[in-house]
Amino acid sequence: GGKLAHMRARSTLFTLYMEYLYPGNRAWVGDLIRWMEALGFSEPAVRAAVSRSVKSGWIIPQRDGRKAYYRLSERVAWQVEQVRSRLYQNVGQWDGEWRILIYAVPEAKRTMRDRFRNELVLLGFGTPAPGVWVSPTASLEAAQDLVRFYGLGGYVELFQAQRFTLGNPLELVRKAYNLEAAQQRYREFMRVHPFAPKTPKDAFVRLTRMVHEARKLLFLDPGLPAELTPPGFLGPEAHRRFLELRTHFSQKARPMLEGETVAAD
Repeated sequence: GGKLAHMRARSTLFTLYMEYLYPGNRAWVGDLIRWMEALGFSEPAVRAAVSRSVKSGWIIPQRDGRKAYYRLSERVAWQVEQVRSRLYQNVGQWDGEWRILIYAVPEAKRTMRDRFRNELVLLGFGTPAPGVWVSPTASLEAAQDLVRFYGLGGYVELFQAQRFTLGNPLELVRKAYNLEAAQQRYREFMRVHPFAPKTPKDAFVRLTRMVHEARKLLFLDPGLPAELTPPGFLGPEAHRRFLELRTHFSQKARPMLEGETVAAD
């Protein structure tokens, strides 16, 4: 119970907004409850997670006639945008450039620094050495947004550099990311047999869990281009399979998502 359950509920809400409510970023509370119940959360747990999320400025209540809607704050909508761009775009060829971020943040700003670092990971940066963050594919623009948001402009240097300035790219990637842990998860994912969901609810649950997992996996592997991964690394293949299954499950889940007219089942 308690904090962990709340964190889980909130994390699941993020996944729902990201997958089903983009780009409008707004949901009727009845849909949120119905979807969360399908995923095993009780109505009181959902209402508690929603009201806590409102208190922390994560979502914003809106009334429409007698109906209660919740839309994402601009800040969280930005995060959704970043995660989506990494989950749903196919990684093309690497442009051979590294995005590099170096910071020295004073101890007094430690809490802020830790949050900043978590979000750097979300953008696809890894850290091969203390205070140094690199990525072959992250958006520098998004990193600048982040620096601005945290007011760390005076402590951070951001630049792009050609591959040859940093020695062996594979070595750098190995230091910056936890690819062993990612490979383990990909193996498990590739072993799961595709299955035919029997009901829309079934498809919805499978799809949501799969997307939720994939989102967590971004913390281990930012979706590296094939030429930067060790031999036999399953990332690119797992990503292709993820996109195929997502399309397949989405079609089957559609009645669950058609919204407010559909009775909860």
